[in-house]
Amino acid sequence: MTLRHTTIGTAVGDLLVVADGDAVTGVYFPGHWYPPASDRIGTALAIENAGAEASDPVFTQVERELDEYFAGRRTHFEVVIATSGDAFQEQVWRMLRAITFGATTTYGALAEALGDRALARRVGQAVGRNPVSILIPCHRVVGADGSLTGYAGGLERKRVLLELEGAEVVAQSRLF
Repeated sequence: MTLRHTTIGTAVGDLLVVADGDAVTGVYFPGHWYPPASDRIGTALAIENAGAEASDPVFTQVERELDEYFAGRRTHFEVVIATSGDAFQEQVWRMLRAITFGATTTYGALAEALGDRALARRVGQAVGRNPVSILIPCHRVVGADGSLTGYAGGLERKRVLLELEGAEVVAQSRLF
């Protein structure tokens, strides 16, 4: 298989999903901050909805897993993911994958885990450039005060994802 893309409808809107070979390389929201260039998404493929098997097993799997996630039946993703950031971005994206369902962390905490709290802004840039939204859970990173800050898919989508996961930070923000 080669570089290709499709659109998958979800509870937070249509997602552009890009795959290369047997791996998902991108999941993008409409109006995404850093969308892929048109020459980086490959051939357009349509997938069948309503449980019908698609001709592309990667897209079939990611659609099924996203459906299960939004239905509250999945807390982690198993579809193969491949990213191609620089060494720092890849390190941050690995850290994002370790944030468990329903938990949150801060940019500062990630920077501290990297050994230097002064890296918080750089961590934020790497988080913002995560090419595989939802599957690599960048929505689980919040501001130092617990506020919902920066999300390439928009803060309302970030809130929806955190509410779906029952994240404490969202419940607390409703108190004020």
